[in-house]
Amino acid sequence: METLSVAVDAQASPDRVFAVLTDWPRHHEWMLLTRAWVVAGDGRSRGSRLAAATGVGPLSFVDTMDVTGWRPPHEVEVRHTGRVVRGVGRFHVLPRPDGGSRIIWEENLHVPFGLAGRIGWRIAGPVSAVFLRVSLRRLAALALRA
Repeated sequence: METLSVAVDAQASPDRVFAVLTDWPRHHEWMLLTRAWVVAGDGRSRGSRLAAATGVGPLSFVDTMDVTGWRPPHEVEVRHTGRVVRGVGRFHVLPRPDGGSRIIWEENLHVPFGLAGRIGWRIAGPVSAVFLRVSLRRLAALALRA
C-alpha cells in the first residue's frame, strides 16, 4: 500500500468547493487528463458508482470507483475498483478561519506489478503528487469563479 497526500488552500467556502469537487462530469475542468461520470446512483451518496478515464489516447485507462463515504461539505471517499488503480481515495474540505477552505486529497493505493511496481512508484509517486497538487489548484480557482 502506498500513500499520496496533497493539500491546497482555496478562497472559496467548503460548501462551494465540495459542490464543484463532487460535480463529477465537471472533473475535466480541473483534474488533469481526466474525465469522470456517474455509472450508478445519483453520484451524491454512498453506494453510487463512478468511472473516470485518465490519460491520453492509448496511454489511458478507466478507473472505476464506489462512493463509500459521503459527508457534505467536508468529505467524500471512494474505493477504487479498477484493474489499474485499486485502493481508497479521500477528499477532505476543511473550513479556514478566513472563510476559505483547505482541500486535502489522499490516496492509499495498491501498486500493481509487485516489486517492479514498488520500484516504479519511487518515480511515479512524486510525479503523481505534482499532478494532484496542480489539479487541486485548478479546483480552487474553479470553485472561486464557478
